[in-house]
Amino acid sequence: MTETVRVRFAPSPSGDLHVGNVRTALYDWAFARRMRGVFVLRIEDTDESRVTPEYIDSALDTLRWLGLHWDEGPVAGGPYGPYLQSERIGLYHDWAETFLEQGDAYWCYCTPEELAARREAARAAGAGTPGGAGTRGEAGGQATGYDGHCRRLTAAQVAAYEAEGRKPVLRFRMPPGSTTFTDLIRGPVTFDHMAVPDFVLMRANRTPLYTLAVAVDDVLMKMTHIVRGEDLLSSTPRQIAVYRAMGMPDEDFPVFAHLPYVLGPDGQRLSKRNGVVSVNWYRSQGFLPEALCNYLALLGWSPGGNRELFTLGDMVAEFDLARVNRNAAQFDVRKLEAINGAKIRELAPEDFASRLVPFLAHENLVSDPPAPGQSALLERAAPLIQERIGKLSEAPGMLGFLFVDETRFTVDPADAAKVLTPESAGVLKASIGALRNVPSWAAADIEAALRAALVDGLGLRPRDAFAPVRVAVTGRRVSPPLFESAELLGSECTLGRLERALATVSQAETVRPGR
Repeated sequence: MTETVRVRFAPSPSGDLHVGNVRTALYDWAFARRMRGVFVLRIEDTDESRVTPEYIDSALDTLRWLGLHWDEGPVAGGPYGPYLQSERIGLYHDWAETFLEQGDAYWCYCTPEELAARREAARAAGAGTPGGAGTRGEAGGQATGYDGHCRRLTAAQVAAYEAEGRKPVLRFRMPPGSTTFTDLIRGPVTFDHMAVPDFVLMRANRTPLYTLAVAVDDVLMKMTHIVRGEDLLSSTPRQIAVYRAMGMPDEDFPVFAHLPYVLGPDGQRLSKRNGVVSVNWYRSQGFLPEALCNYLALLGWSPGGNRELFTLGDMVAEFDLARVNRNAAQFDVRKLEAINGAKIRELAPEDFASRLVPFLAHENLVSDPPAPGQSALLERAAPLIQERIGKLSEAPGMLGFLFVDETRFTVDPADAAKVLTPESAGVLKASIGALRNVPSWAAADIEAALRAALVDGLGLRPRDAFAPVRVAVTGRRVSPPLFESAELLGSECTLGRLERALATVSQAETVRPGR
């Protein structure tokens, strides 16, 4: 193929983009970059009851966050705009008139109640015939689909319907025969038009349906490849029929590639019912865009061998639609978490620290951007947890003890109940005495002093010796390394927290039953 590859991602944002949307966008983007082509973003927003400006802005923000930047589309512009379908209504009306003039479309006055009644009658009649599917009507569909009732209305019939005040929809006249195309993922696919009844192009209020707008836009925007979900496979013969009605030669049709479903843990299509689908939720939980792209790429494709970790650049270098698996992929959040942890550890320290800021700021631990003192402390503290967390959202719990004002510092009640018992009073007292006399407030000296006092002096195992100190100082049993944490916290705060913990456990000792 010598022409420039042009692919489009065309969401209809009625909420946050979900993982299935983003997987499609990712494959579109990677294919365009691999083929040195053009990645187009088109927003299908003709349904104003569901698609709002806020959701559109959210979709654009999500794609930018993921690094999937578009060459043409909203904000970016381009030669085939506008790229919001709500701004292209006039084009759809013009083509609807053309189809009417050519005889490729007609007005249908059937009410929903009439359609339902005729379908029910057709089903009942078909149940008693061999095959049970009814017979082909003039419309090119089966009796259980649209039966072509309005295909050839007389002028008198039209006048009668108009007199009743009926508002017609515009239907496409599906020709007899079949449609065959070669899908890059599924190979040759054939649809018998017996199973493709005449379909609606425009609603009674003259707003276009997907079947009209998508085909018109793909032709006018010169799309060469249509990469989309398997759920849209059945719409392909309708789309191709509209291409032909627009005068596009068969050899110029876009090439289709229908991606496999993404399934939830229960083996059903991923939905809110069986898993979290919103990409923004994963973002809020501290998943990296690099990890999401890496994992979603694996839901149907792989770079080969046993490689599971790669960058967007690596993907572009090796991506091929022909290597996309036609079988459904299952979304496994544990695998995503593992990849996220690996990606966190690959970050440069300063990059890692900067990515923690929104999560710390959300808990009012730092300002955004951080004040100079907060920034300096974060740069020193972040490396202590980079190897220990799997999501950025874990950072406030791990580092909060360093940034919180002393009046707001608290100890986790469950951890205190397990570790800061009356029996820990001796450990806390010995720790305070040892730390008051350290040569310098550095991690190595802090460790040496505590080991001498607790392990050597009290004969405790390190695990038992340091647990009360850790909880008293950091507020949790799980924290960054204890000695480095104490160094960053400073001697005044560290000793103050140990003394308060000692006072608390000593008070508990005096009020125990039997005392």
